[in-house]
Amino acid sequence: MNKPLNHFQKLYTGDNSLKLLDQSYLPRWIVVSIDTLLSVASLLCVYLILLGTPIHFHEVISLPLQGLAVLSVTLFYFFVFKTYSGIIRHSTFIDILKLIISSFFTAASILIFNYLYSLQYDDKVFITTSILLYMFVSFTILLLFRIAVKESYQFLKNTAIVSSVKRVVIIGVDDHSISLGKALTTESDFPFQLVGFVSEGLESKQYKILGKYVIPVKNSFSETLSELDIDGVLIISKSFSGKEKNKIVEECLKNNLEIFNVPLLETWNKKDDIKNKIKPIQIEDLLERDPINIDTKLIKNDLEGKTILITGGVGSIGSEIVKQVADFNPSLIVILDQAESALHELEMYLQLNYPELNFITELANISNKSRLEVLFSKYQFDILYHAAAYKHVPLIERNPHEAVYVNILGTLNLALLSVSYNINKFVLISTDKAVNPTNVMGASKRVAEMCVQSLQNEEGVNTSFITTRFGNVLGSSGSVIPHFRKQISQGGPVTVTHKEIIRYFMMIPEACQLVLQAGTMGKGGEIYVFDMGEPVKIIDLAERMIRLSGLEPYNDIDIKFTGLRPGEKLFEELLNDSSTSQPTHHPKIMITRVPTENFEDIKTKVEAIVKIAAKDKDTEIVKLLKDLVPEFISNNSLFESLDQPIKKGIER
Repeated sequence: MNKPLNHFQKLYTGDNSLKLLDQSYLPRWIVVSIDTLLSVASLLCVYLILLGTPIHFHEVISLPLQGLAVLSVTLFYFFVFKTYSGIIRHSTFIDILKLIISSFFTAASILIFNYLYSLQYDDKVFITTSILLYMFVSFTILLLFRIAVKESYQFLKNTAIVSSVKRVVIIGVDDHSISLGKALTTESDFPFQLVGFVSEGLESKQYKILGKYVIPVKNSFSETLSELDIDGVLIISKSFSGKEKNKIVEECLKNNLEIFNVPLLETWNKKDDIKNKIKPIQIEDLLERDPINIDTKLIKNDLEGKTILITGGVGSIGSEIVKQVADFNPSLIVILDQAESALHELEMYLQLNYPELNFITELANISNKSRLEVLFSKYQFDILYHAAAYKHVPLIERNPHEAVYVNILGTLNLALLSVSYNINKFVLISTDKAVNPTNVMGASKRVAEMCVQSLQNEEGVNTSFITTRFGNVLGSSGSVIPHFRKQISQGGPVTVTHKEIIRYFMMIPEACQLVLQAGTMGKGGEIYVFDMGEPVKIIDLAERMIRLSGLEPYNDIDIKFTGLRPGEKLFEELLNDSSTSQPTHHPKIMITRVPTENFEDIKTKVEAIVKIAAKDKDTEIVKLLKDLVPEFISNNSLFESLDQPIKKGIER
């Protein structure tokens, strides 16, 4: 008794308005009840149609009993073919087909019964004409009911005034944009009302797609948008180049319009996710970068069936390498890191999203050689991707000893064990800060490069040591974009260290793609430098992020300049003066070789630095680093005084 009442309460809550659009679907018992009433109405229609004709009903049983019998058979086939199971407002051809089959079987069953009865008793219970007429009438009424519900719901949805719905246009007219338009006009839960499509390819506003106008760009894109009564635009990311996207975004920002980024519909794997796929465009979407093409066949030949160690496996780069390597069917991935909680989270993620992947997580510190040797002996690795490192410049500038333990000693431990256990390839992930370093972090990474490069030249070394070097990656922990985004959400100010500071940026997935590609190229001893695209001025980045948030720089959100941080420089380099670079067969990867010392000499100096690091003598550590890396000149740092003799010598 309470069930119908509960459903009524969902439709009406006493506020003088029916909540028709809020209902997910009609309960099945209501659909069956309505279909039954429509079937009764169909029987009455048949009776009224035949009433004024010479055709007379048989009198074996009374007309009410005949009607009840027909109705019982109809209901039986409703349940057999589950004509009530579909959501009426989303009725499809399959739902209509169920109605056709149900109506046919109802009529066929009654006519077969009629025929068998006439053979036995030489009389008929039902008139054949009435049964055939009932089949057509009932099917037509049931079909019209579903069409009426579907169209009524669509009409109510389109005419409902909802304050949160944004009037938008889709930029471009192609298969992808039309598919997006269809999704917007047929799904009820999108917070968007499609006004039309904006296209530069047409000259007159005469074309319609999905009932929406195709709006031609006349004098300029900005002028066309200003004439429209809209709140925002939708851009299908892959349909435009970086320059085209940036131009569209600038024109939209001039008109105070919101910009929403939409991935290709082929990537939408679940209907429930569609609403979440359309998001405000982010600064990462506007990087003018061409897509990366990698030789997956070559990488697969390298990785398939191999046991692979990934150090720093829970970091931004390390975890992405894990995910990308997983696609190449390795025999085993061993993920090593010293961050316990993050390692556990990655383990849970991989179990959920890569159920077929054979992997294991190992909690360890790479500065502990004894612990590492246990792992090398246990797993017999084929390939090692070394992403473990301390990377935050100001923090490492205050803690040079930690950079020595992890970035230098950790790398040396892994390199020596790789040689001892005949690992095939060792891929070191380095940084542009290792070039002409101005801070301890960059210098420590340069020493790591020197260790593996010089070890490559030692006699009896079968491991190929390959170094990859690139700049900042977007979205990594502590990187500038998440930092700016947080400051904007808090109302500002956005802090920039210097008005002229510039940086190279790369997306995490593309950086890792190039790491895997470079790993297949290397013979040993090379440093692979990635094409980072055009450098980005950080102040421009901050201003654009503020505008993309719908705010005005310096008015709504202030920008403050805090001065260069310890060890920071205005621009990063990917090559130093003593290196030479050459192109490779991959347009995004260059190869360089940097002169380096004998491995034993470097090892001796590293051992000396490690001993000093154990005594926590920062100044002495940096002195030894500068001796090992002569191009290391501190900038905006406590250690600048150590460079005074060098600077005076240069001035002379």
